[in-house]
Amino acid sequence: MDNLSRLATLIANANHIAVLSGAGMSTESGIPDFRSANGLFTQNRSFADVVSIDYFYADPAGFWDAFREIFKLKLAGQYSPNAGHEFLAWLEEQGKRISVLTQNIDGLHHKAGSREVLEMHGTLMGATCLNCQTTHDLAYVQANPLPLCRECDAALKPDVVLYGEAVPLIDPAFDLAVNADLLLVMGSSLEVGPVNLIPVEAARAGVPCGLINLSDTRLDRFFDVIVQAGIGETCQQVKALL
Repeated sequence: MDNLSRLATLIANANHIAVLSGAGMSTESGIPDFRSANGLFTQNRSFADVVSIDYFYADPAGFWDAFREIFKLKLAGQYSPNAGHEFLAWLEEQGKRISVLTQNIDGLHHKAGSREVLEMHGTLMGATCLNCQTTHDLAYVQANPLPLCRECDAALKPDVVLYGEAVPLIDPAFDLAVNADLLLVMGSSLEVGPVNLIPVEAARAGVPCGLINLSDTRLDRFFDVIVQAGIGETCQQVKALL
C-alpha cells in the first residue's frame, strides 16, 4: 500500500481528527511565510525583537510600523482558502469531527467553513486593548497608523501571539491531539515550540500520526505515514480514495 492509500485509510477509520496546520497551508493560498521577512530590519533588531511584546510596550508606534511592513501583504490581500482548507471542511461535512490546531494567523480555516479552529498563534483579524480589553476589528486597525483604543486611548496590540508571550491555547491543543483518533500535520516544518511537541505527545499517547509536507522535518520518526508533496494536490488525491 502506498503512502497516499495508507493516509486515506487512516482518515477513513478516524471519527475525530486533530489537524495541526502550519505555514505550508497558507503559502498554497499565496500568502508568504512571514519568517521570510527576517531581512527587512537592519536597525540592530532581529525579526524576533521586532515582533515581540517587549518592543510593543517600549515603542508602540515603531512596533506598528514594523508589524505593518512585515504583514502588509496579509493585511491588504484578499486571500482565499485552498484545496487543503476545503478538504478539512469537506471531511466535517461527511460527519467527522475535525479539530484544527493552526499556527497560521490568516483566518482561512474559518473562511473555508471549519467550525472547530484553535488559532494557537492568534489572528491578524483584529486587535485588543490590553488596558481595558476592548476589541477592535481589522478595518479599524487598517484605518489607523497607530491604532488606539476607542474607549481609553491606549495603543492596541494585534491579536497575534508575539515573541515573549505565552501560547494561551497550547494546553487545549495538546488535549485534543492526544485524545483524537488521528493527528494530521499539514504544512509545518515543526521547528517552532511548543507547538512542535504536539505530534511527539500524540505519538507517545498511541495516536496514529500523518504528515503532509514538502520537506523532511526533525520529527519525522514520530509519524506513521508521510506524504512529501503539496497539500492541495495530496488532499484531492486522498479525497478521491475515500
